[in-house]
Amino acid sequence: MNPLTTRQVVARIGVIIATLELLIMLLLRALLHEEYTYSEAAIDTVLLAALSTPVIYIWVIKPFVDARDGALAQIRHLALTDPLTQLANRRLLSEHLQRLIAGSIRHKDHAALLLIDLDGFKRVNDEHGHEAGDAVLVEVARRLRSSARSEDVVGRLGGDEFVILIDRLCGDERTARGRALRTAEKMIGMINKKISFKGKTLRVGASIGIRLLGFDEMDPEAALSQADAAMYRAKETGRGRAVFFEQ
Repeated sequence: MNPLTTRQVVARIGVIIATLELLIMLLLRALLHEEYTYSEAAIDTVLLAALSTPVIYIWVIKPFVDARDGALAQIRHLALTDPLTQLANRRLLSEHLQRLIAGSIRHKDHAALLLIDLDGFKRVNDEHGHEAGDAVLVEVARRLRSSARSEDVVGRLGGDEFVILIDRLCGDERTARGRALRTAEKMIGMINKKISFKGKTLRVGASIGIRLLGFDEMDPEAALSQADAAMYRAKETGRGRAVFFEQ
């Protein structure tokens, strides 16, 4: 919805007041058949206010507020969303990660941060061009989003790095680690599937670093850094696998 301009606001209010005042004057003249007295002027004023206020709200104020709220929502969406994949960007991921850490401490329930880096993505870009690379990123984002639970958060840090924040794994660490690992392996399997692009078959893999979140306070950026370190260990030990960060 396009916002009203100042001229449109003034014009609408003027039209409303003039039209209603004319109708009220005609009504009073038809009913009283005589010149206005002070009491009749007061009635005129009260009627004008009572009739014009809801009309001004519906025709002027509400469209203005709706347009403003829509613009603010769009600005926030652009500020917190990756424009290519429509996933959460680094800023929004950091906000969610902060809440995830706090929730794990409060509920004594482990959570996990999965940092995913695509294997072979540079080759796709080099051999097929950046358009093919973008198509791969969009398809990987779709697969991650469709495979993740509704309560989990999927985002893109930038480049070919993605993040999944997994909430409420389990209070028991061993069980939580097993569930986080199974989720990571599921994502690797989804990413490994072929991607069709303009008659070509593209393939990428994934290496994943896992930072299990326990019951201690920690900085979101530190958690991301530790998951990143685990991801590089996964690459160094053969790629296409998931590795936990160990203290």
